[in-house]
Amino acid sequence: MKISKEVKTGILVLLGIILFIFGFNYLKGQNLLSSSLTLYTTYSNVEGLVPSTPVTINGLNVGKVISIDFKGDGSGVLQVELSVDSNFKFSKNSKAELYETGLIGGKAIAILPAFDGAENTQRDDFLEGTVKPGLTALVNQRLTPLQEKIEVMMVDADSLLTNINDVFDEKTKVSLRQSVAGLNDVIQNFKNTSNSLNNLMAKNEEKLNSTLANVDNISSNLSKTTNQLANANLEQTIKRLETTIQNFNSISSSIKNGEGSIGKLLKDEGLYNNLEGASLQLEQLLEDMKLNPKRYVHFSLFGKRPKQYDADGNEIKSKD
Repeated sequence: MKISKEVKTGILVLLGIILFIFGFNYLKGQNLLSSSLTLYTTYSNVEGLVPSTPVTINGLNVGKVISIDFKGDGSGVLQVELSVDSNFKFSKNSKAELYETGLIGGKAIAILPAFDGAENTQRDDFLEGTVKPGLTALVNQRLTPLQEKIEVMMVDADSLLTNINDVFDEKTKVSLRQSVAGLNDVIQNFKNTSNSLNNLMAKNEEKLNSTLANVDNISSNLSKTTNQLANANLEQTIKRLETTIQNFNSISSSIKNGEGSIGKLLKDEGLYNNLEGASLQLEQLLEDMKLNPKRYVHFSLFGKRPKQYDADGNEIKSKD
C-alpha cells in the first residue's frame, strides 16, 4: 500500500504538534508520561516562589511547582498548582508549608504529611497552605520590640539632656568651676598633710617600732592569760560559787523567818521596844546630868557628907 505524500505530511505535522506539546510541558516541569498527582494550595503572599520550584516531603524532592496565579474570586489570594509523585500516599489533612531555602532568599514548598487515618489525597485536592517564618521574619520579630525600646530610650535620653542643659546654666557652671578649684586646693592640702605624716613617721620610726613591740608583748601576755583562763577549772569554781550563793540564800531566808540569833534580834518587837525605852531613859539621864551635875558628882575637901536626892531630884534632908 502506497502512502501518499499528503498522509505523510499530515503524520509529520501531527508528530510535530505532539512533540511540541510534550516539550513545552517538559520545559514547564510537567512530564506527561509520568503518573504524577496534581494538588493545589493557596497563600496570601508567595514572596518570590516561582514555577519549577521543588516540592519536598521530609526533605526529599517529590515534585515541582507547576503554576502560580490568582485564585480568581477577587480576594487576591494566590493559588499554587503542585505536581507530586503519586507513589507516596498521605492524608488530605496534610499541609503545604512555604519556607525559605537559604539566607539569600528563594522559596520552596514542603508537604507536611499527615497520617491520621483520613482519606488519602486525590488528584486536584486542595491542601492547607501555611508559611514558616524565615530568618528575616524572625529577625524582624526580634528587632521590632528592640527598636521600640531604643526609640523610647532615645526620647528619654533627649529629655534627660534637655533637663541637664536647663540645670547647668551659666551660674551653675561657675559654681562647678569654683568647686573644682576648691577640690584642687583640698587635694593639695591632703598632699601636704601626707608629706607631713611621712616626715613624722620617719622621725619617730624607732618609737613606733618600740610601741609596736610593746603591743606585741601585751598581745602575747594577753594570749597567755587567755590560755591560763581556758586551762583553769572554771566549772568547779562556778559550782562552788553556786553553792555559796545557795547557802547565802538559805541564811537570808532563815533570818527573814526569824530563825537564829540574828533572826530573833531582827524579828523580836519586844527587844526593840526595850532598847527604845532604854535609849530614851539614857537620853533623859544624860540630859539631867547636864542640868544637875551636883546630883551625881559629890566632892568634899573636909569629908562633908554628901547630900541625898530622891527620884524626882529633890534633896532629902538628914534627921541628924
